[in-house]
Amino acid sequence: MKLVLIFGGIAVGKMTVAQELVKITGLRLFHNHMTIEPVLEVFGEFRVDVILRLRDVIFEDFVHTTHDGMVFTGCWALQSPGDWQYFEGVTKHFTAVGGEVHYVNLVTSQEVRLTRNETENRIKHKPSMRQTDVSRARLIETDIVHRWEAADGEFNDKDFIKIDNTNLAPDVVAQMIKDRFNL
Repeated sequence: MKLVLIFGGIAVGKMTVAQELVKITGLRLFHNHMTIEPVLEVFGEFRVDVILRLRDVIFEDFVHTTHDGMVFTGCWALQSPGDWQYFEGVTKHFTAVGGEVHYVNLVTSQEVRLTRNETENRIKHKPSMRQTDVSRARLIETDIVHRWEAADGEFNDKDFIKIDNTNLAPDVVAQMIKDRFNL
């Protein structure tokens, strides 16, 4: 059982790269908006408590399936002890059953992410991002308070790769991840 955890700032390309990675590995896709969107639809507001509980149920049950593994995407504010604790909890679901966990940090400039914020694929799979002026403002605001790029030595190099995907196609990035972790 494998977990490939792709993280980075808003609109860095996590979901798009993950979509390509599942095509070439057979892993299952679980991008963060797969729980965000239904909660927004049902509750009419962003309820992080409900989102996290839904994800937890999925992780708990998924590790007992016959699938090879999962690609999960999310924004990880690396300066936040709470985010470290959350992602540590996510990985424990997989390590508790003897699984492997691989970390992928995607990075690019805010300028590139603002352009990607309005791509057709993003808007198709993330209805809450269709108000691009709102999502653009959120991207800019979160960049002020959060650090999305891992520092040298912050992760175990054996299980980690940082990729500047500014000028790389998603399928190329996916192949890099597959090769790096022998998926």
